[in-house]
Amino acid sequence: MEDIRIVDASGLKAGKYVVIDDAPCRVVNITKSKPGKHGEAKLRIVGIGVFDDRKRELFKPAGHKVHAPMIDKRTAQVLTLVGDEVQLMDMETYETFELPMPNDDEVKRGISEGVEVFYIAAMGQKKILQVK
Repeated sequence: MEDIRIVDASGLKAGKYVVIDDAPCRVVNITKSKPGKHGEAKLRIVGIGVFDDRKRELFKPAGHKVHAPMIDKRTAQVLTLVGDEVQLMDMETYETFELPMPNDDEVKRGISEGVEVFYIAAMGQKKILQVK
């Protein structure tokens, strides 16, 4: 898995990314419990899925390691619109691929042929974020 790196759980902050339940998530909240008589402090990490917007939680001892996805934010040009699919071409690699039309109405209205969009790629998945 070259698109995942290992980081200290205690080094995570809101806005960073972590893998929870095999899905890349953006950390929105971290709470730390006090160390107990028989163990170290625990972290409760709350994240929102990057691709499905689902809330997920992860509980880890503060001294343990967690997986962090390598998030790649890129630019692509819209080639064609086919139903609910958008055919895109990456502006750096010239790779062409299809992604589903985003759910956000504002982004949906801005997408047309020839327009440039920002998209995110992580762990083999891609998603359109916004119109450039």
